[in-house]
Amino acid sequence: MTLEISALAAAHPLVDGRTTNCPLVRAARGDRPEAAPVWFMRQAGRSLPEYRESRAGTEMLDACLDPALAAEITLQPVRRHKVDAAVFFSDIVIPVLLAGVGVKIVPGRGPVLDEPVRTASDIMKLRPLDPAALDPIREAVAIAVAELGDTPLIGFAGAPYTLASYLVEGGPSKEQLRTRALMRTDPHAWAALLNWCADVSGAFLRAQVEAGASVVQLFDSWAGSLSRGDYQRRVAPHSKRAFDALRGLDVPRIHFGLGLADRLDLIPALGADVIGIDWRLPLDEANERLGGRIPLQGNIDPALLQAPWPVLARHVDDVIERGQAAPAHIVNLGHGVPPETDPAVLTRIVEHVHGR
Repeated sequence: MTLEISALAAAHPLVDGRTTNCPLVRAARGDRPEAAPVWFMRQAGRSLPEYRESRAGTEMLDACLDPALAAEITLQPVRRHKVDAAVFFSDIVIPVLLAGVGVKIVPGRGPVLDEPVRTASDIMKLRPLDPAALDPIREAVAIAVAELGDTPLIGFAGAPYTLASYLVEGGPSKEQLRTRALMRTDPHAWAALLNWCADVSGAFLRAQVEAGASVVQLFDSWAGSLSRGDYQRRVAPHSKRAFDALRGLDVPRIHFGLGLADRLDLIPALGADVIGIDWRLPLDEANERLGGRIPLQGNIDPALLQAPWPVLARHVDDVIERGQAAPAHIVNLGHGVPPETDPAVLTRIVEHVHGR
């Protein structure tokens, strides 16, 4: 994929000064603001009653492609929780849909493909993503950014392996058996599929940044099913390709993956400025594995959102104390907000972090 080198527009929040020195951007660039910044993965969504009200009667993917509605949902957790960043409301399969692949969100299951992509001929039928198809995304980002002022917007996309696993499995899968089989049995088809996934995710990220996102995050939900060797040889280069789509755009890049504790040392080379850590690995241990060289994000255990406040508060304090070992720390969960979470608990965490 050849991309024209460009720079952020003069009206971009990182250029005109709105978000240049905000706590989250400072932390993502290795600085330590007075209070640690905090946001939550999946903060915009099912845990909020205002989200359910806004989306009533609208299918998930339709909501993602309605610029005014997507912007409104993006803004809701900022208004309620006073988090230090908004994260763009969308879904990782949106660029797949916009590239012409039939996909829908099935309640209680997740993204389901009309026709799974499992052979070399299936992969050859995948078409490039027309940049004009991303116009609803650009419009939604622009609306949200105009409302956010000095609060940054985080753009996001699914990492190529996670996106490919949905395409091959035809929907969510905990083990990705067909995906890993394709990776090993037809390496050329696999490389072509991962390149396509990297290109659509990269274009999705770039559209969000050009429209005003100040930070991006690449999510790799399923790469923990791989061995270190398979990840390093057959997946990591494609995640780098997705980040490389931002060439010329100076925005901090966060990488978050589940179950990647044994390969954290490989992540900085992908182009990540910050590494998100899941709940399994204490942040001081993660920092040690990374040689104390890179800011960390995380890693409150989502399970403890259901615990009594004194238990949760002690855990949050422990996460923050361990995060002191890293060059900088962005407080977050070790995965996304569960839909049954009481929103008041998230608000209380933000107040607790900011009050330390």
